[in-house]
Amino acid sequence: MNWNTSDHDLADHDLVSATKDAVACEFGEGLALLNLKSNIYYSLNGVGAFIWDLIQQPKSIGDIRGAVLARYNVEPGRCKADVDALLKGLADNGLARVHHEELV
Repeated sequence: MNWNTSDHDLADHDLVSATKDAVACEFGEGLALLNLKSNIYYSLNGVGAFIWDLIQQPKSIGDIRGAVLARYNVEPGRCKADVDALLKGLADNGLARVHHEELV
């Protein structure tokens, strides 16, 4: 199920995937993304580009946070806040989909 990210906190078990509505190309240390529906460009720094690569296949938010913590020297609270903000931004701009997974 897709849902509006601005109304919800992201949970470790929620899945995120990049949409097919964007194309990316390397730009300096990061990426330039073009939303094909809106024709708006976005830029991602090196960490954002790493996350973009991760979400080319559906990935849990917990796995994304873990991968960032393993690769970069960042405090866990800061990692959670920054990763969540990026994922919400990507979703709110039509570049990614967040799927809220109910635990059973």
